[in-house]
This record gives sequence, C-alpha cells and structure tokens, in this order.
Amino acid sequence: MERFSTIFERLNVLSIVDIVLVVLLLYYFYKWMKASHSANIFVGILFFIISWFLVTHVFEMRLLGGIMDQLINVGTLALVVLFQDEIRYFLSNLGNRRFMDSLRRFFGKKKEGKVQREEIMPIVMACLSMSKQRVGALIVIEGRMAMDDIVDTGDRINADINQRLIENIFFKNSPLHDGAMIISKKRIKAAGCILPVSHDNDIPKRLGLRHRAALGISQKNDSLTIIISEETGNISIAHEGKFNLRLSAEELERALTEQWEIGV
Repeated sequence: MERFSTIFERLNVLSIVDIVLVVLLLYYFYKWMKASHSANIFVGILFFIISWFLVTHVFEMRLLGGIMDQLINVGTLALVVLFQDEIRYFLSNLGNRRFMDSLRRFFGKKKEGKVQREEIMPIVMACLSMSKQRVGALIVIEGRMAMDDIVDTGDRINADINQRLIENIFFKNSPLHDGAMIISKKRIKAAGCILPVSHDNDIPKRLGLRHRAALGISQKNDSLTIIISEETGNISIAHEGKFNLRLSAEELERALTEQWEIGV
C-alpha cells in the first residue's frame, strides 16, 4: 500500500497529461488495428505490457521481470515485422491527416463546393449508369497514402476523369473490366489493377470477390473504394476496413466529397 501511495504522490499535472496522451494513442492505435481485424492480438500485447510493468516496476520481481524484459526486447522487433502495414497506416494518419486539414482551413485552400461537385459528378454518374445496367465495377479513390504498388499491377492510363471513359473501361468485353480502377490527384491513374483480398470471416457470404478486394485495400491504407455489384447493381463503398452497403446517389456523392478533400 505504501508503494502505491508513493506513486500517486508523484503524480503532477504533467504526469496526468502524459497518461492521457498515452491512453489516446492506444485508443487510436486500437481503432486502426480493429479495422485490420487484429484487435485480439493488440489486446493480448497490451495485457502483456501491463503485466510486465506491474512485475518489473511495481512489485519488483527481479527474476520474472528479467525474463519479461528479454521478451519485450525481442518482441519489439517481431511486432514491427508483423504489423508493418498497420504501423505505416497509423503513422501516416497521425503525421498527415489532421495537420494538413488544419493547414488547408487556415490558408483557405479548400475548394469551392461547385468546383468540387463538378469534379466528382462524372464518377457518380458513371456509377449510377453502371448500376442501372448491372455492370460490375471497382473504383479506388486514393487518399494520402500513395498506391504506386497497386498501380504497378495494372495498366497506367493517366487520363482526365470522364464518365464515358469509366463506363468503357468496365464494359463487359473490355480487357480491363475485371480489375480495379485507381483515381489519384483528380486523374484516372490506372485500370485493371489487382487489390489484396480480405480473408475476414465476418464478410457476409452474399458479397463476392469484388467486395473482399475492396475491403482488403481499405484495411491497408486510407483509400475509399466504390463497388458496383454485377448481380444486384447495388452501389457500396469500403473505407477504413468497413462496408457501407446499398448507397443512394446522394450518399455516394457525400462520401466522395469527403474523400476528395483528403486526397487532393
């Protein structure tokens, strides 16, 4: 009891701020790990770290603490290798997203709604047209994380965004219709690209390979993927490891507008 009293006496304002920041950091890291369906592993690691802290610094159990110290040292390298994609995603969002949004608002670089809508509407109209004709499609809107590795799996186009071009690429007889289209920096960067497929068991069985591929890329980076079902014509999106199914035209436009601001 005396040891716990000493610890609480040492707490000051700076220590409380330190604890709050660590809690927030862990919360957001857990959130991104959950999106990649690695939450159980994260909880297990957190439990081990708390146990190590209690054994080493609170109860001062030297023998067990020494063993756990060695496991921590080796485990750190193993975690970097195991979760390299998640760590990259976490640091990218931590370092860029909020800060860049603040700079845009401060310097007034946000595009006017009319101009932004004109940029997005060709995508929306193409999706509605393909949905009506039940043409399957997979369109990835790049965020802040570059997707050059995915672009390299397909054919580079580097064309202006055009409704007819999008529809022609996903036409059933087109050689590129089975892959994904990548849109980056307001241009169609590539088509026929191969996306990583999610093996999450929670995905409803009625959803096909396009949906699994869309979820897979959303678990790797901050992109937004539009899926058009060939069987039902439903329009859905995958973002941050989650699906938003059966979108209306207004909901699709709203989601694209939010992503457009991130990727510009």
